[in-house]
Amino acid sequence: MVPVDAITVINPRVRNRRIFQELVTSIAHLGLKKPITVSQRPGKQRYDLVCGQGRLEAFMALGQPEIPAIVIEASEDDCFVMSLVENLARRQHTPLELVRSIGALRERGYSYQEIAAKVDFSPEYVYAICYLLENGEEKLINAVERGVIPHTVAMEIAKAKEGEVQQALAKAYEEKAIPGNQVLAIRQIIDQRNASGKGLHRRTSPHRSKGRVTSEALIRAYQRETERQRQLVKRASLTQSRLMFVTNALRRLLDDDHFVALMRAEGVGSVPSALAERIGYDRG
Repeated sequence: MVPVDAITVINPRVRNRRIFQELVTSIAHLGLKKPITVSQRPGKQRYDLVCGQGRLEAFMALGQPEIPAIVIEASEDDCFVMSLVENLARRQHTPLELVRSIGALRERGYSYQEIAAKVDFSPEYVYAICYLLENGEEKLINAVERGVIPHTVAMEIAKAKEGEVQQALAKAYEEKAIPGNQVLAIRQIIDQRNASGKGLHRRTSPHRSKGRVTSEALIRAYQRETERQRQLVKRASLTQSRLMFVTNALRRLLDDDHFVALMRAEGVGSVPSALAERIGYDRG
């Protein structure tokens, strides 16, 4: 038995009041089915909780001075990690709990691969969450927590250089104005336009400050860039067709002995090497 007031919860979490009250009632009527797990601090009569916060708080709510506990040897850091992993593994965790847990592990110096192994997620997912925590603003993090925006899309939005751009991209995605696979393309367009001095702000008078970036402005910029790319492809295709026509025509002319004789008569005794290579001309 361990005194409840000698136990420190190093990874506290908020509990659902209804579920907690059901736990208190169950323990009051049936007793504790499973001891909590703690680690004793070296040279002290103090303990760090590894798992069992709900059971501990239920005992405290019932006014019990002691609680059955399994005592293990572990450092405070190990206790923290085990507590995080236990909370994530034993029940349906919320996105908010997952984000906070990954962030807490990262703050303690764990690599993406180590965190991924502990929480049973891919290193790519862990990296995305950490990137959001380090670079994303609050609204973007909340969107991920609510499951509105996938972590991959949110990470691309977070890479945008302006906070307002992040919000506008997130809003456009939530409203299904743009699919997730286009977020990267839009972000690249934004970066290119910012670099060239063509922002996405609403037009204002010279005496007014810039307006807010809107999702509509982002979509218009994307549509303009998409149209520009289509026109480039169209012109490139037309140029390629014309080049093929000229190449084939010139190849047929150079295969004609009379044309070659005419060239020599005019003092053109050879074909430039680049052109000859292009048309496959190898005639002496």
